[in-house]
Amino acid sequence: MNVFVVATLGAIIITFVTTFIIAFTPLREFIPGYSSSKLKKDAMELALKSDSLSKVLKRNEAYIQSIQKVLTGELEYAKFSKDSILSAADEVSSQVNLSPSKQELELREQVAKEEKNSLSKKSKKE
Repeated sequence: MNVFVVATLGAIIITFVTTFIIAFTPLREFIPGYSSSKLKKDAMELALKSDSLSKVLKRNEAYIQSIQKVLTGELEYAKFSKDSILSAADEVSSQVNLSPSKQELELREQVAKEEKNSLSKKSKKE
């Protein structure tokens, strides 16, 4: 009976130790279906780079096609060129007035008064 109990406990302990080693060490990378965190990170970065490169490539192809149309004489006057669109986007936006209005100042004062009243009521209750 003792041999059976010791063998069972030994098997259970070996199972838990093996599971722990596989689950919490880099050894799990050798099991099919698991990948390293570095590999996942690299794959994500490459996917983002390829996506941005494909967008840039499409823009450049459209720009080259429009230049080819200009060079061959097939002008389309209704469309804007890439240069004019990019220059308009690069312009610095006008300065926005961020000073508070009279209504906003009044609202701030009102909220401050309400906060003081609520704090004073809480302190009186305590």
